[in-house]
Amino acid sequence: MEPLTLSEPQPSPQNSLPTPQKYHHVLVGVTGSVAALKLPILVSELLEIPGLKVRVVTTERAKHFYNPQEIPVTLYSDTEEWQLWKGRTDPVLHIDLRRWADLMLVAPLDANTLAKIANGICDNLLTCVIRAWDMTKPLLFCPAMNTAMWEHPITAQQVEQLKDFGYTEIPCVVKRLVCGDEGRGAMAEVWTIVEKVKAILSERDLLTQS
Repeated sequence: MEPLTLSEPQPSPQNSLPTPQKYHHVLVGVTGSVAALKLPILVSELLEIPGLKVRVVTTERAKHFYNPQEIPVTLYSDTEEWQLWKGRTDPVLHIDLRRWADLMLVAPLDANTLAKIANGICDNLLTCVIRAWDMTKPLLFCPAMNTAMWEHPITAQQVEQLKDFGYTEIPCVVKRLVCGDEGRGAMAEVWTIVEKVKAILSERDLLTQS
């Protein structure tokens, strides 16, 4: 894991080189859905977008589904939040991450974290970042859960609440789930998510042209 610093390295001035490319920042949140298995692929695909830097905030339960060694960017969790802060003048990680990011993508967003966000609960690093989010910046979320959970009446209410906040849903899809059930609830395909991120950044004139 990279050192716990949110500042980007500054290039050494060299008169013969062109102006360094300006980078933009995507913060990926990952929660405890089986779809977290796709995190390494998602991060790799995002890194293919020119001019983009990526960092990941994970819940503790999400760690069950992926190998951190396969994540080629800085990965933050509750442990880093509390280790970084030891006194009142120390940085607050969830605030610094919110400042660093130009766009946040929560993929997958499980039923539990959906309910927390809809009700303003912020009991871990990820939900604290979202509760402190700068509402002038885009936040995209990708629901992922069992079909029976998706079809529960409260799910639609909570998704609408997030959309009312101004967040953008990338809808789940129909497929055979890992549990064996078949129906709506699977996270959108990685390519769909990446294309949506590119579209949002382009709309906001944040995407560096290759």
